Amino acid sequence: MSHHLYAEDPEPADRVPAGPLFVPVRSGPAGCTARLFRTPLGGRTAVAFTSPQRLAAALGGGQPWVRLSEPALRALAEPVGATALTVDPRYVPEVPRGRHLRAA
Repeated sequence: MSHHLYAEDPEPADRVPAGPLFVPVRSGPAGCTARLFRTPLGGRTAVAFTSPQRLAAALGGGQPWVRLSEPALRALAEPVGATALTVDPRYVPEVPRGRHLRAA
């Protein structure tokens, strides 16, 4: 029997759920909503963490969060254009608060 070695493994056919995730949220008029972020190339992404400690290390101890499954987070994020999911990002840049765009 012959075994073939490949330089790289093929991509998996199905996305494997990451398990329960800790998702940063923000308050709004209708309750809380998942925070969405931008990738370095400007695309929208949902962000989640595998532990509250990792979330606090990236976003601070005061960041509110909810626990969601990966499919639930994807279902919330995809309708608003965030088709990517970033789990345990190493660095999440702080967004300046209070900045508003002004009409010219």
